[in-house]
Amino acid sequence: MQQTVVEHIDRITEDVAALTLRAAAGEELAPWDPGAHIDLSLPNWLARQYSLCGDPADRDAYRVAVRYDPLSRGGSEYVHRFLRRGRPLGVSLPRNHFPLVPAPRYLFLAGGIGITPLLPMLRAAAASGLPATLVYVGPSLDSMPFAAELRRSYGDRVRIVETERQGRPDLHALAATLEPDTLVYCCGPATMLAAADAAFPADRLHAERFQPVARAFGPDTEFEAFCARSGETVAVPADESLLDALAHAGRPLPAGCREGICGSCEVTVLDGTPEHRDDIGAPEGRMFPCVSRAVSPRLVLDL
Repeated sequence: MQQTVVEHIDRITEDVAALTLRAAAGEELAPWDPGAHIDLSLPNWLARQYSLCGDPADRDAYRVAVRYDPLSRGGSEYVHRFLRRGRPLGVSLPRNHFPLVPAPRYLFLAGGIGITPLLPMLRAAAASGLPATLVYVGPSLDSMPFAAELRRSYGDRVRIVETERQGRPDLHALAATLEPDTLVYCCGPATMLAAADAAFPADRLHAERFQPVARAFGPDTEFEAFCARSGETVAVPADESLLDALAHAGRPLPAGCREGICGSCEVTVLDGTPEHRDDIGAPEGRMFPCVSRAVSPRLVLDL
């Protein structure tokens, strides 16, 4: 955990606030690459993950943007209603499940607040002199965070699509214009991601999701988790997640989304076969216990 102080809260649209978090005590913050996110430990005991949208070269501050959600579980509501300048905030080390893979050229496709992880990607591609364009989709210009900043910085590399006036972009037509070595990075609402999945080849599309994809899995069954470091065996009932079973046994783990899309609860599996149900692709030998379960009757965890 790193200690920061809220230096600025900038209202960039009616429902989006950009936070600048300055390193406490003059220390440098941990490095990060485009696509990374951090967890904010909020004073109301919630942890929420947000994409870093500032400059990776700036080791003194992080920048994130938070859209207010009327159905908030308490995270965005706290940021918008109660967070103030000068407030200390603990933040996690950056994690990156959406890295910018080297490519000759890029298309970035953003919907609404999905612009945040793509901002440093576009900056990095442009700084490297690579062909890169952004298609940024939202209801109207005044609802789209960073739109004016993007136009100033990148000119005709950026195409703004206001759906209230122009309708949704034809992604199949867009795909037909791309060079075959173009990588496509997409972040936005589920409807945009579904359209991107249908339009672009899977091996060229990289997507970050706000919500897990609905998929069918086998029935939930009970299993055991053996904690190798403590020597404790935890029974995981069929109607309880591994994450919750560990917490009830006194082995709580950090947890943000609880939906398999943020990666904050990652654990190492030493033996046994997990059933991966996450949406970010657990690395070899790891799993996300908020959603994933076990195929084998027993898992051995590095806990």
